[in-house]
Amino acid sequence: MIKKIDAGGPVIIGAGLAGLTAALEYGRPCVVLSAGAISTGTSTGWAQGGVAAAIGADDSAELHTADTIAAGAGLCEPDVVAAITGAAGEAIDWLTAQGARFDRTADGALKLGLEGAHSRRRIVHAMGDSTGAELLRTVVAAARETSTISLWEYAVATEILTDADGVTGVRVRTVAGEFVLATSTVLLATGGIGGLFSHTTNPLSSRGQGLALAHRAGATLRDVEMVQFHPTALDVGIDPMPLVSEAVRGEGAILIDETGARVIENPLSARDVVSRAEWAALQAGHQVFLDAREEPGARFDELFASIAATARDAGFDPVTQPLPVHPAAHYHMGGVRVDLTGRTDVVGLYAAGEVASTGLHGANRLASNSLLEAVVCGRWTAQQWRSLPATGQVAAAAPSGLHPVGEPPADPIAARVRAIVSEAAGVLRDHDRLTAALSELAGLRHHDAGLVGYLLVQAALTRTESRGGHTRTDYPEASEPPEHLLIAGVGQSVVVAEPIGAVA
Repeated sequence: MIKKIDAGGPVIIGAGLAGLTAALEYGRPCVVLSAGAISTGTSTGWAQGGVAAAIGADDSAELHTADTIAAGAGLCEPDVVAAITGAAGEAIDWLTAQGARFDRTADGALKLGLEGAHSRRRIVHAMGDSTGAELLRTVVAAARETSTISLWEYAVATEILTDADGVTGVRVRTVAGEFVLATSTVLLATGGIGGLFSHTTNPLSSRGQGLALAHRAGATLRDVEMVQFHPTALDVGIDPMPLVSEAVRGEGAILIDETGARVIENPLSARDVVSRAEWAALQAGHQVFLDAREEPGARFDELFASIAATARDAGFDPVTQPLPVHPAAHYHMGGVRVDLTGRTDVVGLYAAGEVASTGLHGANRLASNSLLEAVVCGRWTAQQWRSLPATGQVAAAAPSGLHPVGEPPADPIAARVRAIVSEAAGVLRDHDRLTAALSELAGLRHHDAGLVGYLLVQAALTRTESRGGHTRTDYPEASEPPEHLLIAGVGQSVVVAEPIGAVA
């Protein structure tokens, strides 16, 4: 029997940076659901890059906006980009107030790093290459000390419940049984889809669960085909693949093949450009390496301690040896279509962070804009909620005894989907492979991974052009004018294109 509980406020699905930022900013009763233990299973904690913020004396929000739009290959929403980049300084201040320990110079100023496609040093780091872990530590600690936030660990959201007026609740599965958390406000903050690919830097559990929940609830998805492949995942047989931050190339490292020849002249080009160059080398039978021996050279351990430790554990010394790397699914630019306050087209359903499509990233995310978006949009969503009537005095307490039941069983459907999607929708795509994949995935749509894989491949087949993270070898040129690709939610009329700037 399913027990129904009044949530006492909004229900936030996901305990990464976006979800916990929203809970903290809201300041009223709310429930946060985490599919695993709090502080685990989230891409936030794995982020080596920092928070992009135009706070240097030679920088401006306008330059940050221009760099973001240039990287986004025509699909950015300019007003959205300007709004989010303009809020970056305030986001850094808010994180600092929560307790984030950002790296600083001897005189107390924030250290600013350089990453690909940025025209200025504007990457704010914490603990060198462990920014994500530090920010997650910060918001988890703050959430645990906030009495209005009820944290439910090992609680899996399986359905967004709706009626004709919008959201009515969330169905939740736990070892203590199934529950329905009654609420009129739900935030999806579930992260990305990297676990659908054989080469990924994301937690393997990140398979687009939020997209499946949103689609089945009737929300519109946008640009689902736009997947960013990070050029420098450490290729040493570990799954998921350890990330070698773009900041390493920002400090002078280059990309070479086994002969020592450069794979790309400018290793700080946009990520889609670098990944395609690497893929071409791999397809030609070469190996690809990140060579940091000259720069940063002996400074590697000081600047990138955790990367150095991971490399050495795998048998490579980055100071004296090139590191084998491979493009890997890293970030999903597409997602649930939202406005700047996180609202979807289902009343009461919101989304923030990687699961959302705000229009910031376009067809190719600019490095370190993701943590920025999570904080800025998580806060803006919560501020929107404060204009709504309060629904309860106390958030629903988590049932006692929530815990995992040993290792989760192997999921053969997810494994099959992973193989199909990787083959058809990787760095390079074409009609024949996408069509074959769509046919294979059609019978797997009852499964969340199968549904999201199907929608991704369907979108990749529909977009007959090459743009940003989406490259069709049979349609190598970009089409004009650029348009978003929409997938209607269950029960909606089908809409397949949207001009840039059509949604405020």
